Amino acid sequence: MRASVLVEPGRIEISERAVPTPGPGDVLVQVSSVGVCGSDAHYYREGRIGEFVVEQPIVLGHEASGTIVGVGEGVATDRIGQRVSIEPQRPDPASDETRRGLYNLCPHMQFYATPPIDGALAEYVTIGAAFAHAVPDEMSDDAAALCEPLSVAIATARKAGLTAGSRVLIVGAGPIGIATAQTALAFGATEVIVSDLDAQRRAVAAKFGATTVLDPREQDVSALQVDAFVDASGAPSAVLAGIGAVRPAGTVVLVGMGSSEMTLPVQTIQNRELILTGVFRYANTWPAAIALARSGRVDLDSMVTGKYPLAEAEQALNADRMPGSLKAVVRVQE
Repeated sequence: MRASVLVEPGRIEISERAVPTPGPGDVLVQVSSVGVCGSDAHYYREGRIGEFVVEQPIVLGHEASGTIVGVGEGVATDRIGQRVSIEPQRPDPASDETRRGLYNLCPHMQFYATPPIDGALAEYVTIGAAFAHAVPDEMSDDAAALCEPLSVAIATARKAGLTAGSRVLIVGAGPIGIATAQTALAFGATEVIVSDLDAQRRAVAAKFGATTVLDPREQDVSALQVDAFVDASGAPSAVLAGIGAVRPAGTVVLVGMGSSEMTLPVQTIQNRELILTGVFRYANTWPAAIALARSGRVDLDSMVTGKYPLAEAEQALNADRMPGSLKAVVRVQE
């Protein structure tokens, strides 16, 4: 099979590899579509994200969909031919975190495209059968792949406690910010405020339903007084301003990947009894993601702004530098 391999930072090669064999409890998936995440671009350019370092050639890509073409021992053969969205995780079923239902926090996690685990920019991959989620016929391959970033947004919305009548501030109108804005509206939020420095991204946020978009250089974000603040930018200045916007007993959710350390307004957090938490991937989100996409309450197809064949995976990894780009996808079989 063909695979797009990060040989070293800044260099991608299309290589021939053996088709993987599904082990017990696994399925073999012929990959259809792979979304490009900011983490993929970061590994491509920098060779690391925090403590995760690329030390050997690796296949990137963890937002994936495809069709089951083979099964391992213990998996019903009637799953062959099923179109699926891949939840790209292999937690240890015996870990305390997994047994508590928090399998995304499993210390022994094997996650697609996180060194040294290969990802989905290849013609075939294997995954545990329970992590290959069947999708309806009317869902496109691209939308099935983008159930992964949507799952980040669902995990974020749950952490933020968003519900009917919520007022939420989202800083950063990239793919996760846009997915979170749509999810917030689907969860019943009545006011979804999106802040971004870029005018094009603010316009995109408005297109996807944000009730208010603003430029933080022109408006005092801390004066908003919202129920929840979601940072999808990773910028320390944005985090500080956003915390100031949260009403007493409100919630702050950090999802953007930026500085490994930053100074926080501890007195504000204490005096207002704010809940401050992070989001690391997701758990138990795929049924909700598929339902939201199928119902039309979240539009994943319209988030795609660039489509590339596997041979042009390197261009896809650089697509985020193109004006107006929101989400690039690689069509593996094209």
